[in-house]
Amino acid sequence: MSQLDANSHEEKGWGALDSLPGNPLIWVLIISELLVFGAFFLGYIVARALDPQMFNDSQLQLDRLLGGLNTMVLITSGYLAAQAVRLRAENKIGASRRWLAGAMGVGSVFLVIKAIEYGDKIEQGIGLETNTFFTLFFLMTGFHMLHVVLGLIILAIVGIHNSLENLETGTAFWHMVDLIWIILYPLVYLIR
Repeated sequence: MSQLDANSHEEKGWGALDSLPGNPLIWVLIISELLVFGAFFLGYIVARALDPQMFNDSQLQLDRLLGGLNTMVLITSGYLAAQAVRLRAENKIGASRRWLAGAMGVGSVFLVIKAIEYGDKIEQGIGLETNTFFTLFFLMTGFHMLHVVLGLIILAIVGIHNSLENLETGTAFWHMVDLIWIILYPLVYLIR
């Protein structure tokens, strides 16, 4: 690419994405992930409308308390990550890393709770093939759980490479993970 082309690209920038915190590419990823989860949610809503009784009966087998606890875990972790960004903006790198480590520790609790929940379902003989509700339950919560794992890896990387832009980028992804769960939990566990 010539110098003229490079300068032309820099002047155009990312448009509206330039004003968002972190690297604009993370926002492209976040938007695409929100679209994927949106398709999951739409599929769930349609399937529920086709067989509401089976969905209601199956939903009663979920542990709302564990799902609610996981909601609090992710909200708390998101708060800790936001504090890490604030501290990094104040040039308090050590404190920022500690708060980010706290966010990762609390975020890891989500995985433990989800493993307990999955183990309970498997012990009851409930799996992907039990019915449409549980197929969607395991697919949606499992896909979300993979995003939690990826988010924890991203937070670890930005904790090591602790610039403000990196932290903003990593926590933007982490907040997307929070947001998805805040929609997924009531949709799958609570709404009847």
